[in-house]
Amino acid sequence: MKRPEEAARPPEHGHAAGPVDGTGQGHAHAAPTAPAPPLAELGFALLAAACVPGQGAEADWLRAHRDRLGLEAQSGSVAAEAEDEQAHARAALGAWLQAPPEADRALHALARHERLSLTETMAIALARAAEIEPMAARVLIWLQHPVGEARPGLGLLASLCERLGEAEALPRLADGPAQALGLIQLVPEDRPLCERSVRLPLPIVMALGGHEGRFAGVDNDCSALPALAPSTRVAARRHADGLARGGARVLVIRAALDAEARAAAMEVAAGLGARPAFVSGEIPPGLGPWLWLRGRLPVLCLRLAPGDRQRLPALPGHRGPVLVASGADGSFEAQGAIAEWRLAVPPAEERRQLWQQALGDSLPAPALDALAGQHRHSAGRIVELGQAARSTAARAGEPLASAHVAAAARSGVGADLGALAELLEDDIDDDALVLVPALRQALDGLLARCRLRDTLVAALGAAARSRYRPGVRALLVGPSGTGKTLAAGWIATRLGLPLYRVDLASVTSKYIGETEKNLSELFARAEHAEVVLLFDEADSLFGKRTDVKDANDRFANQQTNYLLQRIESFEGIVLLTSNSRARFDPAFTRRLDAILEFPTPGPEERRALWLAHLGDAHCLDAPALNRLAAACDLAGGHIRNVVLAAAARARLQHSAIGEAEIAAAVAAEYRKLGKPVPAGIERAR
Repeated sequence: MKRPEEAARPPEHGHAAGPVDGTGQGHAHAAPTAPAPPLAELGFALLAAACVPGQGAEADWLRAHRDRLGLEAQSGSVAAEAEDEQAHARAALGAWLQAPPEADRALHALARHERLSLTETMAIALARAAEIEPMAARVLIWLQHPVGEARPGLGLLASLCERLGEAEALPRLADGPAQALGLIQLVPEDRPLCERSVRLPLPIVMALGGHEGRFAGVDNDCSALPALAPSTRVAARRHADGLARGGARVLVIRAALDAEARAAAMEVAAGLGARPAFVSGEIPPGLGPWLWLRGRLPVLCLRLAPGDRQRLPALPGHRGPVLVASGADGSFEAQGAIAEWRLAVPPAEERRQLWQQALGDSLPAPALDALAGQHRHSAGRIVELGQAARSTAARAGEPLASAHVAAAARSGVGADLGALAELLEDDIDDDALVLVPALRQALDGLLARCRLRDTLVAALGAAARSRYRPGVRALLVGPSGTGKTLAAGWIATRLGLPLYRVDLASVTSKYIGETEKNLSELFARAEHAEVVLLFDEADSLFGKRTDVKDANDRFANQQTNYLLQRIESFEGIVLLTSNSRARFDPAFTRRLDAILEFPTPGPEERRALWLAHLGDAHCLDAPALNRLAAACDLAGGHIRNVVLAAAARARLQHSAIGEAEIAAAVAAEYRKLGKPVPAGIERAR
């Protein structure tokens, strides 16, 4: 991108360049002998023709401009004075066109770049002076009395340009490129054209003076953006090269979170020799010229819902590439080709380097290898967890270790899923999970699949590598209370990842498309933070598709179709629980990596569950425990309820949990379930 200061250099071969007239022909002038005055100063000097001494401070200020530029005529006749004044003015204008003063270099470059007429350029110069010079605004009010407008009016500009030989000033201002690009605004709209005034957007005023300026909805700050991995930066430069060669004018950058997409856009802009300007919402008038003046590249921040399609807005005055920072869903339309770039998680070797940078030399090489191999974190996420781990270790007064990283991750640091999911922070020990041997073996296999998912197909054949995604999807099926949610917590604890239970009430909506939009946001955030998602009672979302009998059936099937596609492309870990696998759509079970059956525990497992819950706070002997395990056909969740109720009774009596307290609590639990109390338990009461 050519910067304004480069475009403002005087052209070679002595040709004058700059503002052009409506025919596109430049104004030719004799070579100037004096330094060029600022264009606004020349305009005010010409407006001083009718001023006489003693009219006030405004007239004296105007005459000072006139004297400084030497426009005071020496001839006696009015016609000769007018001709002499016009000759001096044209000489000064020629000097400005050939070599503008430092204060007007940006205006000169902009006028040449956008092929503005002299009338438009003069209007911009006077309007800018009115915004930044108090006396200029005061003089314009005085000149335009009784209207009393502090900005230059079109009638005043028309009379001024006539003295420079520029006819048809009003049409040029009303229908020229300056108006079309939003460089000038003619206000107010309810007045006749000749009584309107020229106003510049404030960012244009600032940019013409070499300052940044800010539009509403346009963010120029890049300081808080996360660092990117080396491979991501290399990919950004490749995309920048592609844009520079003109292969596509639009590049859509897709990432889980806005900050990552913006950071990638910043790298692409740097590859093009520009800085990004992040645009949210509608395109403000004058943005295109401002981008060129400040050497910035537009980054449209647009996140679409699943199935949405949006045509990119026009950017009048911007002729270069356009970047779009977006999420995973939706599609865009634009004139010409559109390129897409989905940010990938850095490979394990780069993640190791990032972990080492974030944690220093505190961790040994095997620990760094484990962090890099088992956790598919982005560069920004690694920095977040590194800072949190350092803080955790400092508060505990301990040397930094892998356990502090796991603790930071398990606490949900940086994993903002909003109101869509609830963090389950409890660590689940091995002793808390009582399972039959076959189920324990299946859980160990699922845990290994989660740990190795990033490099699982590295040594496999082409058929296995094709279309492989590192996501893991498992369904935990079994009656209520058999430990499905507990097993999900155990897996998350072993992986050192936070476990989030999806809040179905927050996700689902009665409005068409809202559920898909919420799920899209949920999956995108979960993918970024690498969390374990838990869908309890998942059949309510992933149920079977039905025959379409009305509109409700069609939209329900649409929701299921979206879920089937999104969960297959999800690169994180999803655990679903249900009481019955028969309620799921057959197409969904094909997309699962594992289905684990949680049976009702047998007597041996029930005895182990009683011991795991009672701990040392009981006085039951072995025969009593055996009777409980044999007589009470209860799952782990119900046993937990019984033990807690018995503990409350024993606490009131200041004693350990005995057989009587257990019997009373078991009876209460059976009544809650609507089942008869076992005979042996009833007698113990």
